[in-house]
Amino acid sequence: MKTLVEQLSQYARYHRDKRNIATHFIGIPLIVIAVMYLLYFPVLEIGSFTVTATLVVIALSLVYYLMLSLSLGFAMAAAFAAMYAIVCYSAPYLGSFSHYGMLIMGVILFVVGWIFQFVGHYYEGKKPAFVDDLIGLAIGPLFVMAEFLFILGFHKPLEQDIIREAGEYR
Repeated sequence: MKTLVEQLSQYARYHRDKRNIATHFIGIPLIVIAVMYLLYFPVLEIGSFTVTATLVVIALSLVYYLMLSLSLGFAMAAAFAAMYAIVCYSAPYLGSFSHYGMLIMGVILFVVGWIFQFVGHYYEGKKPAFVDDLIGLAIGPLFVMAEFLFILGFHKPLEQDIIREAGEYR
């Protein structure tokens, strides 16, 4: 398994233009929430608690993120919890498990999110990272979290390692 620096540096090589990174701050969360809507269907009932496919994907993603970095993994857990709360609280208004409203919302957010992504990659002049390595789809949200934490002044040594590997921001 690649290290955190290797994964984020590989992804960062496709994301050095600050305008591209800025579009990812909008596009990636929209795509993540869209996928949560699209996967919001029950897979298991445990008493009064319903396990959705969304929760399964979140759990698997978090295991991977925590293996890469405890601090970033916990930050992603908080972000995923907030996004999942949005989906859960809006579900009754969108039809919950009947799926039509959830499907429509998921598709709309997915398309809008990808529009932001492609605009950013137009500025970058490079294709999205997942085109060359599908793990980029999983690393994208972690990259956005890392960039957000860098802006807040956290994880500066990690940021410097990524810059050393991927190059300076433009």
